[in-house]
Amino acid sequence: MLHSHPRIAVPPETRFLVPAYYRRRIFGDLRVASARQALAQWIATDKNTKFRELKIDKDEYVQESADGPGSLGSVIGTAFRMYADRFGKARWGDKRPSYVKQVDLLLRLFPDAQFVHLIRDGRDCVSSLKEMPWYTLDSFHAVSTWAEAMDAGAKLRKSMPEDSYYELRYEDLTEDPTTEMKKLCHFLEEDFDQAMLSPREAAQVAVPVHKVWHSNTHGEVTKSRVGSWSTRLEDWEIALCEQVLGERLEAMGYELSGTEKAAKEHVLAFQKTMQKRRASRMRKGMRDRINRLREPSPVAALLTTGQRALAGIPQQRAETPLTERV
Repeated sequence: MLHSHPRIAVPPETRFLVPAYYRRRIFGDLRVASARQALAQWIATDKNTKFRELKIDKDEYVQESADGPGSLGSVIGTAFRMYADRFGKARWGDKRPSYVKQVDLLLRLFPDAQFVHLIRDGRDCVSSLKEMPWYTLDSFHAVSTWAEAMDAGAKLRKSMPEDSYYELRYEDLTEDPTTEMKKLCHFLEEDFDQAMLSPREAAQVAVPVHKVWHSNTHGEVTKSRVGSWSTRLEDWEIALCEQVLGERLEAMGYELSGTEKAAKEHVLAFQKTMQKRRASRMRKGMRDRINRLREPSPVAALLTTGQRALAGIPQQRAETPLTERV
């Protein structure tokens, strides 16, 4: 729906932004053109980055990155800027559910970014995640994923400025897409466009055919999946969701079914899963804090007027102002 806006481009999930951030020290000082070239080459050619789904010229991207500003965010942002250029659009976005837990990292890369958190009933999210062909974990991890996302969102809601973080519910969006899209456009400081209500045309271009789990994007906005957890989850999964996610669900306006209590062994398995995932995040966070002390070059993108201003770089008179935000 956002990609249907005449000024906004949102590509498929690319999977190179976060890996590039954690690999940043491998490429050396990105103020050096050859280092930027090496990073861009990795982004454009590694089989796990999904760069090909942007459908931009690899060699042109590598050259523009080498010629561009000397920072990690600039090399990454150049790929998205070129994707937006494919459609003649001024702004770009990127989407991954896990980003809600990585906002600190993303702000380091794009300090003028705005964040949109689309929230859905946790029981429907667990149902959907379990059915994904690429999902290999169990129900306890699926439940933990939603709990972590809600906890992260609650922190962002309290800590981030109103013009930087926005929440909307999937159920409200599908119930009244016109109202919700107008509110979202107001947050983004963009004019609402009627094309946003009929995203199927954009989906034909922006959603890869092999992503069959996104097949609904090729039709009209639908409410058909709202509440479908009642037939897609097993009874024990519903009980577990409502017991361990109950407070979070109700806080976001979702009603509980009043099912029986979850089995103790299921609750214990969920708690152990949460503890392991939390410990893993803490270890990764500690490694990142250490790496921040040894960064060889700037991280923040220097592509937009806002980014350059935040970096203390004066606007050049001959430069065409870039007013878009990430």
